[in-house]
Amino acid sequence: MRNGLLLIALISVGAAADEMPVQGQWTGKGQLGYVASQGNTESESITAALDTSLLSNAWKHALHLGGLYGKNKSIVSAERWDTLWQTDYNFSPDMFTFGALRYANDQFGGFAYQAAVTVGLGYKFIHNESTQLDGQLGMGFRQSRSQDLIKDEDTGAVIDRILHPRTNEFIATLGVNYAQQLTTTTGISNKLLVETGSSNTLVTDAFSLNVKMTDRLALGVGLSYQYNSKPPEPLKKVDTTETMNVVYSF
Repeated sequence: MRNGLLLIALISVGAAADEMPVQGQWTGKGQLGYVASQGNTESESITAALDTSLLSNAWKHALHLGGLYGKNKSIVSAERWDTLWQTDYNFSPDMFTFGALRYANDQFGGFAYQAAVTVGLGYKFIHNESTQLDGQLGMGFRQSRSQDLIKDEDTGAVIDRILHPRTNEFIATLGVNYAQQLTTTTGISNKLLVETGSSNTLVTDAFSLNVKMTDRLALGVGLSYQYNSKPPEPLKKVDTTETMNVVYSF
């Protein structure tokens, strides 16, 4: 397709909205999208994400997987993925304790990787069929490794990476998760994570809007934001990603 933008939304496995978990059953949302541009600019990128959870009596287990791969004029310009596992134990209808593991790898960002383990307490402010809002505070330990990217002056391609020494530090975390069923066919969700230590503060925020086309098929759009307070110069502090996907629920 010439002189224009080709946007293909691909089907993926998941739920049409951030639905309340069902006892003993994995539920979730998966996304896969592809964007290509040809003409004055030539670029393509693939994004994918999976969020799924299992509720087992007082326990809840949740897994997130996400990835991005992009090229600009046949030169790889983006390659990152992240994963998060969290286990909650509800010791009252509204309060829970949690343990979480997070790992992120970015070949074109200021940090080659960041890995964290945290524990803490959470509170469910609203939890019904149409609205879910909870917040959590935690503390833990993070290891990260920043990097300098050496690029070719003519093509802009990364030709080398200089890895800095690993940084180990204690961190404090804040998380806020929100989901709202606006109508019988439309739902929104937003997930915020703040992770701060002496060397860097990380903020991630992921917003999504899903509109059901059938009982199982939905159209989804998303916007993700990532902020690092102290990336190596001259890398930017903020990365944003916009996506459009088709979602299949089960």
